[in-house]
Amino acid sequence: MPGLGRSVSPATGVFAYGAALGLAVDLLVGDPRRGHPVAAFGRAAGRVERALWRDHRGWGALHTAVCAGATVAAGALAARTARGSRAGSVALTAAAVWAVVGGTTLGREARAIGGALAAGDLEVARERLPHLCGRDPQSLDGPAMARAVVESVAENTSDAVVGALFWGAVAGVPGLVGFRAVNTLDAMVGHKSPRYRRYGWASARLDDLAGWPGARLTAALATVAGGDPRGAVRAWRADAAKHPSPNAGPVEASFAGALGVRLGGTLSYAGRVEHRPVLNAEGRPVEVADIDRAVRLSRRITGLTLAACVGGRMIASALKRRNA
Repeated sequence: MPGLGRSVSPATGVFAYGAALGLAVDLLVGDPRRGHPVAAFGRAAGRVERALWRDHRGWGALHTAVCAGATVAAGALAARTARGSRAGSVALTAAAVWAVVGGTTLGREARAIGGALAAGDLEVARERLPHLCGRDPQSLDGPAMARAVVESVAENTSDAVVGALFWGAVAGVPGLVGFRAVNTLDAMVGHKSPRYRRYGWASARLDDLAGWPGARLTAALATVAGGDPRGAVRAWRADAAKHPSPNAGPVEASFAGALGVRLGGTLSYAGRVEHRPVLNAEGRPVEVADIDRAVRLSRRITGLTLAACVGGRMIASALKRRNA
């Protein structure tokens, strides 16, 4: 990015360099095996839950406000502390991006399951599947696991990469860490089990709101980066609204169309069977080789997201200067 610092605002330059550096670190080392900041946040959120839990939406909303609010405040304080040093601000942004994105580990886990399936070792694939998604692996055969992996790669591209970068472009370090906090809370308490149906309502709704722009950006970039732009657009328009999740629908439908495969159908979570609509019914069944294709599509989307977020900030800066 030669000359970037001279042509755009300092804040945009900090985000551009920091995000690029953070993604490069993620590409090289992936997630740390121990001491991951997101895991530390999860443990802290669990302690807050144990103190606050009541079968009531209001107490769940308080839990969400305390956990997400404290994370955003900590991010804002760190950004304010580093503001006097451009290098410090870039380093802080890079560290935040590396901490909240998970594209490399997502790809590694998906390919590990794909390798086990290609070798015919269904037991190893079943052992690894919970690292990637919440499906019940014992209820799945090889093709069903391959489909689950592709769906998880699609959804996590939005949740673990694109959404975080979008909010980082909008709000800097507080946006990065705040989005990951909200997404993690949804994974912890946002499901419709008897314990969390009321308590997790606020986390689930906030995650829907926070994930909305990133999901649409992911779907749009899948149409650009995939092998079948028309198929991706067609599946997105025809099938996204059929999905029970307002954000997973556009992402999974556009991936299905871009890859030319069918997603959706019957699945099982902890013994609970769901019959979801088929996405891109014109496509073929998912094959093991499609896992690698989905991972490569996810990586292309990551690069395009960085470019789109930096470009969006540059346009916003130019408009702000023009109107000043």
